[in-house]
Parts: sequence; structure tokens; C-alpha cells
Amino acid sequence: MWSVTTATEQQHVAGPLSAAVAHLCHRLQPQVSARTAAGFREVLRRLSAPLQVAVAGRIKSGKSTLVNALIGRRVAPTDVGECTRLVTRFQYGTVDRVEVVFHDGRKQVLPFDSGGVIPSDLEVDFEAVSHLEAYLTNAVLRDLTVIDTPGLGSLDAASVRRTEQLLGAARHRKDEEPDEAEDGAGTDELDHTSRSAVAGAEAVLYVVTQGVRADDQQALAAFTAATASREAGPVNAIAVLNKADTIAPESVSGSDGDVWRAATLLAERQAQTLKPRVADVIPVIGLLAESAESGGFTSADADALRQLSQLDDATWETMLLSADIFTTWECEVPTGTRVRLLEKLDLYGVRTAVEALRAEPELTAGALRRRLLDASGLAGVRNRLDAVFRARADGIKAAAALASVTALAHASGDPGERQRVHDAIEVLLAKPEAHQLRLLEALTLVTSGAVAMPEDLAEEVLRVGSHADIGDQLGMSGRPQRELAAFALERAGWWRSFASFGATPAQSRVAHVVHRAYFLIWQQLRAE
Repeated sequence: MWSVTTATEQQHVAGPLSAAVAHLCHRLQPQVSARTAAGFREVLRRLSAPLQVAVAGRIKSGKSTLVNALIGRRVAPTDVGECTRLVTRFQYGTVDRVEVVFHDGRKQVLPFDSGGVIPSDLEVDFEAVSHLEAYLTNAVLRDLTVIDTPGLGSLDAASVRRTEQLLGAARHRKDEEPDEAEDGAGTDELDHTSRSAVAGAEAVLYVVTQGVRADDQQALAAFTAATASREAGPVNAIAVLNKADTIAPESVSGSDGDVWRAATLLAERQAQTLKPRVADVIPVIGLLAESAESGGFTSADADALRQLSQLDDATWETMLLSADIFTTWECEVPTGTRVRLLEKLDLYGVRTAVEALRAEPELTAGALRRRLLDASGLAGVRNRLDAVFRARADGIKAAAALASVTALAHASGDPGERQRVHDAIEVLLAKPEAHQLRLLEALTLVTSGAVAMPEDLAEEVLRVGSHADIGDQLGMSGRPQRELAAFALERAGWWRSFASFGATPAQSRVAHVVHRAYFLIWQQLRAE
């Protein structure tokens, strides 16, 4: 077991890998400069905090709407305003409040508006604001801090830069050098470079729409590189294909005219495009999810939909041709009510609800809300969050912390300090208990292209290193335990032979780690 000190920061560290990195930071603090030690204290604080997941993507991709759905409360503003140009961190607190955090460290409490949403306009000097901290009494946030980001691709350069800094992109620009005036040598304050080394999220939920663009790829690559313990990073990113209901089925071959089928197929193709930067691409309808999950869908909405379900087929199909026709066609449901339904559900959600009511006229408002939530795809996103992020939070946090420790040592400019930190990390990674970090490192080397592997072997490394469930790791989900154990032992032997006889030196390094991973899986299955 890891030796864990009694320091306050480590008492709350969850997971053996995070505890090991925390112990490393404590042990190294007396051996490094005051500036680097200050950075280590920030790393320790981050290790004791919940996993930080940024929701990022291009402008108008529906990030804030998805944040509200994940939290289960409409609290992030979705209209254009000052708040949408800032990074907002949603975290657990015993009292609901919003704090405006200024660049100079000052904080100012901000009241929610009458609807319980963060105000769009802050009524403070916007240029002096660093970010927002929102504290909510929400159980979802106990082990996950959700970070809403400004959109990439915006004409507002400052907003884009805030997101780039959070994702780690800004500090990877070749033309960016630390400001000499902020060098901070010999102080216990973090300089610009050091702040960048420990800033940012540990995992990302990246929101795309129908088209994946080059800057999406670049943002994901920069994030991966910024949160890794080596050249790139573990698969700590999921992509979400939002606004799935807007996809024209006829534009996706094999969809058979079904919108959700088209979205699923398109998500699978986007996953191939974005691989290996993301673990998966999941289709979702963020607006529908937000309305159904955050209390936006009311009994009055259900009553209006029940009225619409009683229209004759010809009238109903005509009204669904477009949003304009839906809101202007003469019927008993008032125009204002129909506009409100569109704002909450869009045409796809309205159609889904009416079809459900026609099939089961006795559906209650609560049951109808659950049907809409099921139709939104939010459950699929949450399941992947659990499988990819929550189940692997210890490894993700430890790998991100090691990346920060390495970056801080490099930023110090002291070769001796850099070597001491490097040696300490190598000692940590040599321990058998740290094998998961070695596996993440091997995954990093392969997915970043630093170690070239045949495509089938690269796929296998990706599979073993990016799943928490043994069946998924082996690509044999649902198979009997005896088959899993036999396969794990067979692959362990194969990778050991490859490491010894068929691999380049770089490939051999990866192969030994994969061999060990299979062997540990075999041991675990035997023990069960």
C-alpha cells in the first residue's frame, strides 16, 4: 500500500494513485524552489477536490444547455450575455451561491436572478473578472465539478482564450512566452507559466454538432497534451453529438428515415474521425434533456400536448412541417403556448410527446416527462460519464497531477530541480501499485503517435487502457468469466512474446505494460 502522510490535503484524497502523487508532492516540496512548492500546493488542492470535467465546444453548440441537463437544474444562462463569455465552475456547496472571482483574487457574491439562473449581466467591471464559481446543493456535484466554458470559434478573442487556457491550448502555442515581469523567481507565488501548468480541467465533455472541424481536433489535442503525464494523455475525453434531432435522416445512409438512427450512425462516424482523442461520441438532444430534467417541463405543457394529440392526422402532420406553421396554424391551443412548447422541446420533442400520448392517452405529466428524458439520450451521456470518468477518476486525476508536477519542474529553469522531480516520478511509476499510470502512459505514447504500432495492436492498447470494466477491456463484454480469464492469459503471453521478439525498443516498452495489464486482469479473474 502507498504510504500516506497525515497532511490536511491528503486526508481527503480519494484513491491510491492520487494519494501516491500527493505523497510525492509532499516529499518533494522541501527539495524545490518556493515557486515550484507553491505550484505543488495547488496540485495537492486539486488532488483533494472532485474530478473536474469541462464542457467545451464551438460557440452555439449547446454547451450551457447540456450543463443544465447534467446538473438537473437550469442555472447556467444560455442566452448571449457577459456570463456566457466566462468560465463558470459548478461545484457542490451547502448553500446555493455564485461568486465572481476577480483577477486580483477578490470575490463578490452574486445573487441568482428571479428564475434561479446566474444573471447574464454581472454589473461589475467585466474586464477585471477571472471566472465564476457557482456552489449548488446538488448531489451530482459531490464527486464531479462541472465547468461551463465560452465557445471556441467566437469572434470574442478574450472568451476563446479563456476556454483555450482551461483546455490547455493557450500554453501550447509556440508564440507564447512567459512575461519576464511575472517571472516570480525566488517567491512563493505562482508565475504565469506555473499557473498554466496547474490550471485547467482533468477531463472534458466536448460538444460537437453535425460537422467536426479542424479546430475541434486541435482543441482536443491540446487538452490531451495538457492533462497527460507524458507527451499526450489518457483518453479522458468524451464527445457529445448535440442537437441530434436536427439531423436530416436522408443525409445519413443506413438511417432508414429514422432521426435517432441517423444521429447514432453519424456519432459512430465522428468517433472514428476524432479517435483516439475521445473515448466515444454519444448523441444527445440537449434542449429536450434540459427541459425534462431541470423542471422546465410542466403539467401545463403536458395538458397542451394532450390537446394537440387529439388533432386529426392531416392537420397534425401539416403543423409539423415547420416551426412557423406549428405556431401560426389555427387550433385550440393558443399560439403563445405553442411557442413555449417549441422553446422547451423543439418540433422533435413535441412530436415525440404527442406520439406517446396517442399511444397511451392516460399518461400522466410525470410519465410523459420521463418519456421525453428517455428520448433525449441524456442517460447514454451519463452512463459514459460514469464508465469513462467516474470509474477512472483516480487514474485521471493522478495522471493530470503528474503532468502538472512535470510542467512545474520544467518551468523552474533549474536543471537540478527538474532531475529530482523526474527521478521521483520514475520511482513512483516503477511501483507495482502504479501499473494503471504505466498503462495510461503506454496508451498516451500510442495514441499520440510517439510510438508507432500496427493499427490492430493500437486498437487493442486503446481498448485495454481506456475502459474500467474487464469485459470491455478484453472486448468480450457479457462473456463467461472462464472465457475472459483464458483470453486474458492468452493475450498476456502474446504481448510478452511480441515485446521480446517482434517489437522495436519503443514498441517493446509499451508491449511489456500491456502484457502486465493482461496478466493482472487474469489474476483478478482467478481470484474472483
